[in-house]
Amino acid sequence: MATGKVRPRRSKGPVVAVTGAATGAGRLLAARLAEREEIRKIVAIDGHRGDVPGVTWRVFDIRDPLLSGRLSDVDVIVNLDLERSPDVDHRERRTHNVRGAQTVVTAAAAARVRRVVLVTSAMVYGAGPGNEVPLSEDAPLLAEASTSIAGDFLEIEDLAATAHLTHPGVEVTVVRPAALAGPGVDTVVTRHFEAPRLLSVKGSTPGWQFCHIEDLASALDVVVTENVPGPVAVGCEGWLGPEEVAEITGKRAFELPASLTFGMAQRLHRLGMTPAPATDLHYVAYPWVVDCARLRAAGWKPLYDNAAALRSVMEETAGRHAVVGRRVGGKEATIATAAGATVAAIGAAAAIRRARKRRR
Repeated sequence: MATGKVRPRRSKGPVVAVTGAATGAGRLLAARLAEREEIRKIVAIDGHRGDVPGVTWRVFDIRDPLLSGRLSDVDVIVNLDLERSPDVDHRERRTHNVRGAQTVVTAAAAARVRRVVLVTSAMVYGAGPGNEVPLSEDAPLLAEASTSIAGDFLEIEDLAATAHLTHPGVEVTVVRPAALAGPGVDTVVTRHFEAPRLLSVKGSTPGWQFCHIEDLASALDVVVTENVPGPVAVGCEGWLGPEEVAEITGKRAFELPASLTFGMAQRLHRLGMTPAPATDLHYVAYPWVVDCARLRAAGWKPLYDNAAALRSVMEETAGRHAVVGRRVGGKEATIATAAGATVAAIGAAAAIRRARKRRR
């Protein structure tokens, strides 16, 4: 049972529902909104009851077609029930993410919810050596529609783009955070920093931009209460270069040609040795920095800068070791990142095979 009292309903102000409210950014957003006097009621939706006080809990799977019955009094719904872990099978993850967003939009239309906020990712812009730094919020979406998590987000974006045709009474806003950081965040990007040395691609200069989950929650608070139109990018101001990343992480980079890097990653993925396709490595090799112009115009400012967000990534990943997104033992990870292209490729495959054998 939730702690604290649910505030009495007010005659004015919207009722806001937050999915994924038991953990992460959903929990932070529900807690922030619960403190706002101008919000009449906060409906917290998740598969299990959380500990946020002052909200109305509705324990429910958002992929259930009967979701509309739980939204009859809701004016705005924010969908933060997303699966990002590299360890989840891509088919299961896509079903969770895309079907969840589809059901939220359909249920909102059936329940006459006037506004839906769908959280995707700045990954949808794609990461490439030719990207402008920073990218405009209205830049084209150039991510590849693959089995990667960026592919999930592209499908959700397609859903948002066509919602006005299928559900003309519902306004859909997309919010695109940069690389997430903070407690509980486990993504392809955060696992990059679990390696003993950081992979870089010859001829490219990544620009590292993060979005702490506390800042994502505060940004969504502004999007909801100030009715900020989308698409809305969220992230720290500016970006970090390789030298700043090396100083903060204490980790050196090892450089490989792009053809070897992505070719090796794709072969290991096809063999089932790594969780992420080669396209996911683009997001640790090339820039995908975004300009948060719409939030800035609304008066929003992030609490964290990129250096502080990266330090939170290092705190969260301390003691973990990963190779091309797959967690292994510390010794195997060191072997896998030994200098030299051949050693890196052979070492990565051998390390992962040994780790898999030990788990059997």
